[in-house]
Amino acid sequence: MPYFLTPYFYNWSSAELWVGIGLVLFFIILVVAGVPKLVAGALDAKAAKIQTDLDEAARLRAEAEALLAQIRQEKAEAEAQAAEMLAAAESDARRMEADARVRLEESLARRQQMAERKIAQAEAQATAEVKAAAVELAAAAAERILADRLAASSTDPLADEAISQIGSRLN
Repeated sequence: MPYFLTPYFYNWSSAELWVGIGLVLFFIILVVAGVPKLVAGALDAKAAKIQTDLDEAARLRAEAEALLAQIRQEKAEAEAQAAEMLAAAESDARRMEADARVRLEESLARRQQMAERKIAQAEAQATAEVKAAAVELAAAAAERILADRLAASSTDPLADEAISQIGSRLN
């Protein structure tokens, strides 16, 4: 059973009664002074501030999400562009490699032809030098043979002159 329903509570000498009366008077004074309106106003202002902060946070979140979506789209575009640039660079590298290979083959072919020409020239020059040396030796041998034959026989000035011209005519 609650204490305020007992007969002892309503005795004028009871301290609990005077505390209860003081408490009721205090609440009446608070109501008359408008404290509940002040508290309600303060709570309403606080609630309005919190609602404003929540609205601002929602707006900032929406902006952040939009910015994030934009950044993701730009990232995707940048990645696509980088992939295109990489593909173009690889294509250029393959083309340059093929061009370099063709130029190298052409250069090697030119050098081989040049070397073959130099070898052919050297062979022709050597052949010409051998022929010239053979002609000179043959002329000298013929000159000696004729000189020996003519020395054994009498000397003829016309034959001597013809023998001396043999070397110059054979070259």
